[in-house]
Amino acid sequence: MLAALRAELAVVRTTRGPALGFGLPEIDARLAEHGLDASGLHEIAAATASLNDDAAATLFLAGIAARFCDQPGFNVFWAVTAFDLYAPGLEQVGLGPEKLLYAQGRKDAEVLAMAEDALRDGSLACVIAEVKAADMTATRRLQLAACDGQTPMLLFRRHRSRDRCPLTTPSSAMTRWRVGCIASERLPWPGVGRPRWRVELARQRNGDPFTLELEACDAKGRLALPAAIADRTAAQARATSSAA
Repeated sequence: MLAALRAELAVVRTTRGPALGFGLPEIDARLAEHGLDASGLHEIAAATASLNDDAAATLFLAGIAARFCDQPGFNVFWAVTAFDLYAPGLEQVGLGPEKLLYAQGRKDAEVLAMAEDALRDGSLACVIAEVKAADMTATRRLQLAACDGQTPMLLFRRHRSRDRCPLTTPSSAMTRWRVGCIASERLPWPGVGRPRWRVELARQRNGDPFTLELEACDAKGRLALPAAIADRTAAQARATSSAA
């Protein structure tokens, strides 16, 4: 039985790719790994302490997790200190209840410990932990555990105050993202357009930061360029091709 479990774990590790691309050249081409390293620590924070930006950051990382567990049998482990997840919202970006394992700790240290254990197990699609504080030692341990278990780690840094961004503290993360809401496109009829976010890669190893305006995750966790930006990008590509 032990040999069978080890063989199954080996299959899980080999089927997971080295990096998860966003499927958008505007993002993937600017990432050092052309995607998110599947055995690394990645941090996400809301642009501000507002509830809107907090929800946008939550859905951004949920969409990433949904794409990591796209294969059958893969589950996401999500650890928090206070349960405020909205299941219908997560399901709208592709992270249904059948894919989610949930755990709650009394304080950040317990959440980080659970995340580290889950990473070292090696059989999960990815691990998510929500904390208000994680020092350099804690993030280094998470990075090492993610590498050992070959499992991606998404650390959601929640705001402790309205003035200080959580991403100002040092970290061993491979990428650090900041997500906030912007106005959606006006529709030709009464209604609300697809939500839009300002997604900023504040830091990445071996690469430069950048900021993009994107349409929020769809039902499979995929982001999209707003139509006007996509049209402008296509026109630039055609012009470059003609010049060549």
